[in-house]
Amino acid sequence: MILTASDAAIAQAAQALRDGQLVGLPTETVYGLAANATDDAAVAQIFVAKGRPADHPLIVHVAGVEQVSLFASQVPEFAQRLMAAFWPGPLTLILPRQHGVATASAGRQDSIGLRCPSHPVAQAVLQAGLALGVSGVSAPSANRFGRVSPTTAAHVQSELGPDLLILDGGECMVGIESTIIDCTRGEPVLLRPGQITRLQIEAACGRAVLDKDAPQALLGQPAPRASGTLESHYAPRAKVRLMSGDEIAHKLQALGPHANNLGVWAAERPDGGAGVLWRMQAALAEQAAHDLFSVLRDLDARGVTQIWVQLPPDTPEWEGVRDRLQRAAA
Repeated sequence: MILTASDAAIAQAAQALRDGQLVGLPTETVYGLAANATDDAAVAQIFVAKGRPADHPLIVHVAGVEQVSLFASQVPEFAQRLMAAFWPGPLTLILPRQHGVATASAGRQDSIGLRCPSHPVAQAVLQAGLALGVSGVSAPSANRFGRVSPTTAAHVQSELGPDLLILDGGECMVGIESTIIDCTRGEPVLLRPGQITRLQIEAACGRAVLDKDAPQALLGQPAPRASGTLESHYAPRAKVRLMSGDEIAHKLQALGPHANNLGVWAAERPDGGAGVLWRMQAALAEQAAHDLFSVLRDLDARGVTQIWVQLPPDTPEWEGVRDRLQRAAA
């Protein structure tokens, strides 16, 4: 059931988390499927509901930096700088995990992903949970594993059914998942791009940000597993194809009247017939990120068999959008 995020509904959601139940929770990035992070039995329900492999770790959401030491055994100085600069906000830090804490949430790794969300409803639930002994919540995107992430409460219900308690916090402002920085190997490593760019990360922590495929010899050990980093992810039912605006125009011209059941997300309206559904791709990366998953879901719901997407610029501010599109098309 979808509940408007009133004080009573927030209290009900916090109690549900305390009781080992799942809750659909709005954040500034996407809606999450939340469970008490330290209750391994509750967390196991997330993996079942999503159809997610149990060794694919979840991100733990905390109310603030005060809760970090409950989950992380150490926090490098550069990670502390990143928390100070970007929390609350769409940044996840992978840190060494406290032994015996949130084992299921971590996918049984020795590291744990932590984030402090800025959405007021998420913050209210986390604060209410603290009062009940819930120190953090594991909350991957509230959708079936590998599918398009939800950015509204209705998206969550369409994915996971009417029985789930879902707090309606409106449309997510960011629209794509958080930036993930691995802080376990001595240097900041970008595992997943997001709204916060690598240039912003470097400016805040005073270090160069390495790529996830940096040589193992440089970092001493392989990257930890992290959410949303599989090659194929964020995929609608329709086949996603990435191409330039000119390629879209040429292919539509070649198809002519035979272009049917086709969705197009591009900066300019293509010259296509009635069988082509066009959605405008915003010129600014932040707006395009906000729109991305809603556009994919909308075109999917209209029964298109293919979605042609104009690949955005290869510039730092577009890295998060390009990442999601490349995984959706994989």
